[in-house]
Amino acid sequence: MSVDPETRAVYDRKAEDYARMVRSEKPSGALAEFIGLMPPGARVLDLGCGPADAAAAMRDAGLRPDAIDASPGMVEIANRTHDIGARCATFDDLTEEAAYAGVWASFSLLHAARDDLPRHLAAIARSLVDGGHLTIGMKVGEGGGRDSLGRFYVYVGVAELEGMLHDAGLSVLSKREGAERGMAGTIDPHVIMLARKTADG
Repeated sequence: MSVDPETRAVYDRKAEDYARMVRSEKPSGALAEFIGLMPPGARVLDLGCGPADAAAAMRDAGLRPDAIDASPGMVEIANRTHDIGARCATFDDLTEEAAYAGVWASFSLLHAARDDLPRHLAAIARSLVDGGHLTIGMKVGEGGGRDSLGRFYVYVGVAELEGMLHDAGLSVLSKREGAERGMAGTIDPHVIMLARKTADG
């Protein structure tokens, strides 16, 4: 399952609501850390950019973000709000090799099927330069299913995700665990991991 049609339809329909919910005056701690690791003028990927607030913060910091999302509604808001050049693309469209100093995948890959996660992480690793960084956010738990809005989620264990990143050639540098309320109204545990592509990855 590359793109779940029902999940994409929810984001198209709720794009404005989602953009209002995630809007922030300043980058999160994880995003500030990610930006701080990037060389000046580096090309970076916002994978599943949503309204592209993160990509805009990257651009404001002097980076060159490539913002992509599978939802046309989200891409429209991203470009209307930030004139960021966002484009519609799925995880399967990531075919670049050694193109990015960093990949920001903030709670986007949780909409992929579990069996697809290893190949998506491998594609991310290939897209990174040696020593490049990935920040990934995922919901923590077991199994998968749909929320009350109809969005599909896959849940991962912290150790499970760390193992997947290792298998893709990425070394985990830090982990941030927490919980927050999402658009569906539930408070869900999550983990945000920062990883680096190893020289032989």
